[in-house]
Amino acid sequence: MKQVRHFLRNNLIAGILITVPLAGSFYLITWIIHFFDGLVVLPEVIKPETYLGFKIPGLGIVFALAFLIVVGLLGRLYFIRFLLGGGENFIQKIPVMRGIYGGIKQLLDTIFLSASKEKKQKVVMLEYPRKGIYSIGFLTSVAQGETQEKTKERVYNIFIPTTPNPTSGFFLMAAESEVTYLDMTVEDAFKLIMSGGIVAPPFKVVPDKSELQKL
Repeated sequence: MKQVRHFLRNNLIAGILITVPLAGSFYLITWIIHFFDGLVVLPEVIKPETYLGFKIPGLGIVFALAFLIVVGLLGRLYFIRFLLGGGENFIQKIPVMRGIYGGIKQLLDTIFLSASKEKKQKVVMLEYPRKGIYSIGFLTSVAQGETQEKTKERVYNIFIPTTPNPTSGFFLMAAESEVTYLDMTVEDAFKLIMSGGIVAPPFKVVPDKSELQKL
């Protein structure tokens, strides 16, 4: 009887681990498709269902991506960039909008446009919220300005995501000596955080030289 319970429990857990991620992914993809389909309202003249008699799901995503690509293409042109620069300067003069726009722009620049090793996101580990307890975070940039000038040691800006929703978290400023660099990728770190430690990234242990000499 004990073996039967053990068998049923193990297979139930395995079934949950297989089914829940698939169902969650399917639900999320379906929600995104319906969201963009409802967001992008096409004229009746160019709607496929007008001629085919049935609706094609996912066209909202296609048109949204096409719109972003066109905007990006126009933004790369010098004249359009000049106009956008004027609009950005105008926004920077508005007190409330200046803070919101500047913060969002700086965040996106940090994530997508940082090419140097100094600013590139790295996975790190540090003792937080107290000694003896470790948290995984992302080194987003090196502290600058007043926050760096008033400290004797180099300071890093670090984002600590929460589980299971990594879009929320904590912003920390830690001294360089308190930060431990990890070899795992950002993607592997997100998997580890979102799964609550269940999905651990692969790690190759480098054998000690003394152990190799014994072989």
